[in-house]
Amino acid sequence: MQIQGLDHVQPAVLAIQGMLQKIDRLSLPPASRRDLECILIRQVTRELDRLLPWQSGHGEATAVNVIQIGQAMGLQDAILHQLKLAALLHDIGLLMLPARFHTGEESLDTDSYTTIQNHPRLGSILLEPFPFLREATVMIAHHHERWDGSGYPYGLRGEFIPLGARILSVADAFTAVHVPHTHDRLQRDRVALRILQIAAGTQFDPLVVNTLVECCSETNPVSIKDRLQQ
Repeated sequence: MQIQGLDHVQPAVLAIQGMLQKIDRLSLPPASRRDLECILIRQVTRELDRLLPWQSGHGEATAVNVIQIGQAMGLQDAILHQLKLAALLHDIGLLMLPARFHTGEESLDTDSYTTIQNHPRLGSILLEPFPFLREATVMIAHHHERWDGSGYPYGLRGEFIPLGARILSVADAFTAVHVPHTHDRLQRDRVALRILQIAAGTQFDPLVVNTLVECCSETNPVSIKDRLQQ
């Protein structure tokens, strides 16, 4: 497979493409195939964690959150499966950016920020040839769109943004929030939820944010991540 419009493809990206091609060629009943796809995509995720160490664990944590939101919204198993795959792979487009962006230390001046905005589109270009990722690829392509239409890469707004992408956007942001000077997971989660609530209706779909808040409103005093994995 050729990546059009890119002058250089890293060997690591080609290796990941080879892993995805093997998964795409699996011939199994749907239920068995989904289980094996998840196992094998997690191998791809581990490779992404190795190549982008500053993002290590982010895909897995985001996958936990998208499944909880999706289940609460009553989505079918097939869509939940695609959501999980999308969450595990949603930042794969970062590998298609110049190498200086792979450390997480690049200064985000205007030009750098514009370059980083390409990563959802580049990720979708990388994944589009693989039919088993068709729906996940759409979610990844649009997971940085904003509810008010000011997002990227295509400036979609409201319900024109695919639902899976709206769920992925909220889960991605919730997972990514860093609260300085606290090691209390519950406190971090409370702050992260408050940030999402403030941005609901502008950056995020209010229904999706409210669903996450409801998922996290149990009184059991354990971490949100632990609850989601029970």
